[in-house]
Amino acid sequence: MKKIDVACIIDDDPIFVFSAKKIMQLSDFCNSFMVFHNGEDALNNLKAVITAKEQLPDIILLDLNMPIMDGWQFLDEFIQIPCDTEITIYIVSSSIDPADVIRAKTYDRVNNYIVKPITIERLKKVLMEE
Repeated sequence: MKKIDVACIIDDDPIFVFSAKKIMQLSDFCNSFMVFHNGEDALNNLKAVITAKEQLPDIILLDLNMPIMDGWQFLDEFIQIPCDTEITIYIVSSSIDPADVIRAKTYDRVNNYIVKPITIERLKKVLMEE
């Protein structure tokens, strides 16, 4: 199993962010984190990283329901940005609405849909998919 260098968490729930980071550390999932609390902050910061040709995250864990800019709006904007680096995106949401799962599958850049809470076992599966 290869280890992720940089993981990006885009989620407004501080409890989820804390627990996801802790689980990632315990499972030796990644070397470092980028954390954003809404889609707009994530989009602006990731655009700046792309423009500066700095290191992008290998993987994005994206929540759907957030203030300012939700996960769907982030995806719609993010996929329009020209980028040479392939970033794997996982939607991580508490939503079990089948419409959300179906909608997620319409995005080529979305690898999978994970229902919260995230577990060490699920992260290990993510690493195997990489």
